[in-house]
Amino acid sequence: MSPSRSVVIGVDSSTQSTKAAAVDAGTGELLALARAPHTVTGTGGARETDPAQWWTALGTAVRAAVRDAGVPASAVTGLAVAGQQHGLVVLGPDGRPARPALLWNDTRSAPQAAALATRLGGPAAWRAGTGSVPVASMTAAKWQWLREHEPAVAEAATGVRLPHDHLTERLTGTAVTDPGDASGTCWYRTADRAYDPGILDLLGLDRALLPAVAPTGATPAGTLTPAAAEALGLPRTVVVAAGTGDNMAAAVGLGLGGAGLLDHPVVSLGTSGTVFAATRSRPAGPDPALAGFAAADGTYLPLACTLNCTLAVDRFAALLGLDREDTRPGGGTVVLPYLDGERTPDLPHASGLVTGLRHTTDPRAILGAAYEGAVFTVLRALDGLLAACGLDPADPAVRDRPLRLIGGGARGRAWTETVRRLSGRPLVVPAAGELVALGAAALAAAAATGEDPVALATTWGTGTGELLPAVARDEETWDRVAGVLEAAGGALLG
Repeated sequence: MSPSRSVVIGVDSSTQSTKAAAVDAGTGELLALARAPHTVTGTGGARETDPAQWWTALGTAVRAAVRDAGVPASAVTGLAVAGQQHGLVVLGPDGRPARPALLWNDTRSAPQAAALATRLGGPAAWRAGTGSVPVASMTAAKWQWLREHEPAVAEAATGVRLPHDHLTERLTGTAVTDPGDASGTCWYRTADRAYDPGILDLLGLDRALLPAVAPTGATPAGTLTPAAAEALGLPRTVVVAAGTGDNMAAAVGLGLGGAGLLDHPVVSLGTSGTVFAATRSRPAGPDPALAGFAAADGTYLPLACTLNCTLAVDRFAALLGLDREDTRPGGGTVVLPYLDGERTPDLPHASGLVTGLRHTTDPRAILGAAYEGAVFTVLRALDGLLAACGLDPADPAVRDRPLRLIGGGARGRAWTETVRRLSGRPLVVPAAGELVALGAAALAAAAATGEDPVALATTWGTGTGELLPAVARDEETWDRVAGVLEAAGGALLG
């Protein structure tokens, strides 16, 4: 590598692990990718992680990425963190986390979410201001849960952070977030890009406990502190971007936003199943399951999320003793794999359901039905998102628009074919596999150079990939799963 070239680091701090991508800032070439795990603890609806694990994993992954890239540490000019959304990090009097972080998929706060949604004018008023209605995953509901169940911790708090905010603060010493991740708290108004004082009062949350909101995720937050530089093995001159949430970073990596593609839907298959699209206008509509998020670059990122995706299907594969690819269509079997409750539809206490079994049922068909149930839930959420954006999901012009399929599931044959069969739409599967980390790298490069991160990612070509043509939509399976979900009703509440 020429000494004049610079390297940027994009960090994806997700639920299960931290990944660090070392990227050539000029070409977008992925020089190295390293990862380090962290653990999730909790039983029932609890899902928690000690934030110290995130910090240790970040240092381990960054050091390994720089080493494997074969570049000197002095070549690194920028760094940005994209983190799992909605998690609640509460800082104590010593400035360190006072307890393990409550993660996005911790559903204990479902009662608090339901109670909050009825306040301040009800769901319509929440959507008009914040863009979203409180559900169990949202940070506001988790903070309210903490106030009710651990009041001493809440009262002694000296700071309230999202996961990526916490890591950025440890890197720079500056408490800062961005509009994208802030919009997942339910106390940030996407309507006027500011914290909502009425909601903060309702939550008993002092504005002074929250980080400042940078204009974009590419805004420089500062440079590395001496302690952070030592932990990462990097020079103190490295510029750290404000960063963003994982879905917002994936949109940047795909080249979606103000300087790139708009209204192009994305399906992400990971621990959660997520659908989103980049738009210039705030979405409208009554669907409380739709989150009207902001994007990292100043546009909007309406999004819907399901809790049960790849991990739920992998659990069925393990129960059946099958490889995850050893599957066939479900036929008469229907599986609703709501093993962790569900967010879309909003059934936080739901349990899984299997119906239509016979003596002759092939175990591979049960696994296939688990894929179908998970994909149905994701695609139904996509239809709601499109409608909120003023698009008719049944319009052929809308259906002919390719879906961009990303996440770990996009690398699996069974996932890809199930999405094709149930959507009846063409798919684009980007060649780049680590779009969250690559999007974070684009934010890092933009912070170091002043360029537009979406335009930069578009130049890098990280969102391009193979086009898979549409196949005939499997209406029979779609209607069968929809019928079981409707008929199950209260049985899913568990």
